[in-house]
Amino acid sequence: MSAKALVLAALLIVLSSSGFAAGVADELTIRALIKPEGDRLHLLLRVPLKALNGIDFPLRGGNGELDLSRIDAVLPSAARWWIAENLELYEGDMRLATPEVVETVIALPSDNSFASYEEAWMHLTSGRLANDTQVFRDQAMLDILFDYRIHSDRSSFAIHSALSRLGERVFTDLRFLPPGGPGGDHLRTFEYQGDPGVFRLDPRWYQAVQRFVPLGFCQILKGTDALLFLFCIALLFRNFVALMPFVIAFAIAHSTTLIASAYNLASDALWFPVLIETLIAISIVYMAFVNIVFIVGAGQRRKVSWPLAFGFGLVFGFAFAFALRPALQFAGSHVLASVLSFNIGVELGQFLILLLLVPALDVLFRITAAPPSAQRMETIILSALAADIGWHRVTERADQLTQFNFQWPAFDAALLASGMRWLTIFLVLGGLACLVYAVLRHRAGSSDKPGGAENPDAALSGTERRSAL
Repeated sequence: MSAKALVLAALLIVLSSSGFAAGVADELTIRALIKPEGDRLHLLLRVPLKALNGIDFPLRGGNGELDLSRIDAVLPSAARWWIAENLELYEGDMRLATPEVVETVIALPSDNSFASYEEAWMHLTSGRLANDTQVFRDQAMLDILFDYRIHSDRSSFAIHSALSRLGERVFTDLRFLPPGGPGGDHLRTFEYQGDPGVFRLDPRWYQAVQRFVPLGFCQILKGTDALLFLFCIALLFRNFVALMPFVIAFAIAHSTTLIASAYNLASDALWFPVLIETLIAISIVYMAFVNIVFIVGAGQRRKVSWPLAFGFGLVFGFAFAFALRPALQFAGSHVLASVLSFNIGVELGQFLILLLLVPALDVLFRITAAPPSAQRMETIILSALAADIGWHRVTERADQLTQFNFQWPAFDAALLASGMRWLTIFLVLGGLACLVYAVLRHRAGSSDKPGGAENPDAALSGTERRSAL
């Protein structure tokens, strides 16, 4: 490396240490193409030059026009210290070494060479702009070709991009071309905002399961609506045996709509997510008032019918699907396994929440050592607080809902087929829920009946028992 290049690299390191203090770009779109070949993995990257706002690129004149005759000495160091340092690529579970910067090219904003891997490769290897081309810094693109050394192009690869720090909002369009030919079923496309963490470019089924179970588990824990709803349920029952029919019906229902939505069987209208969020808020208010009415009217907790739980579950399943859809691009070809894994994570999260809430509420009421009348008042207060929060959410979301123009769908063969599919699903799962409820009810009834050696009267006939009474 020449002395001039060393000086430029040292200057770039100093600038990079203070570059973020100068502020970042508002919105950026980064394009990436990844293809393993033999013992090399090629990464073709396009980054807006304005993202590298800590570097003083050579300019021509005072209007921000780049001096292309002098910029080639700066670009490789910029690519290495600002881009490569914020990328982590893995072969299996082993992180790949720092890549070689093969090519760096300035491109015009109108350049469309990243439409395909072949065009981008040709552009990077032979598409350098003439030195007298007029291109401004805030509009120019920096195209980079990185080469990583790998053991085999048939390995499982993963990536973690921290390039989201280059802007306030960074969108990434990434395409992975595994061995086997470009396009078709081989091409993997990812479009995401910010930093999604480490993800597999072509995951195996067990890798998809490992990613989506924690995702579903975290989704239920960070969803305030779901937490509030489960709080109302735990406050109503405060008993795991009484909870079981409700929880089972709820789980069957939300699993149904979650899986159906993942396969695009739900409405894609813009107002639909807002409608679901409004219905969820209504369910919170309803359950809170059920608590109050049961406590005031009967002085005790009563059973809530499983069809009601089934209906609430259908609504919550759509909400879970909205959170799942953006992540399904990381499932590779294992969509069903990923959806089921996500659903398992949701179930585990619900189980954990109820496992904590029910004993906690029981301990709370025991610690207060209040008489039954005071305990009922505490329950009413807690339910009223939940109802207040839920009602505020209902009004906010209903206001958003009124801003949409609703149009009834056209009654055609496609609508009829979709309706028949949903009707079949509901009938099958409704029958399954009835069967589960009947089994649980039968077992509960059997456990209430005296019998065996502990009760001598169990051997008597019905007439004899009535005579004895």
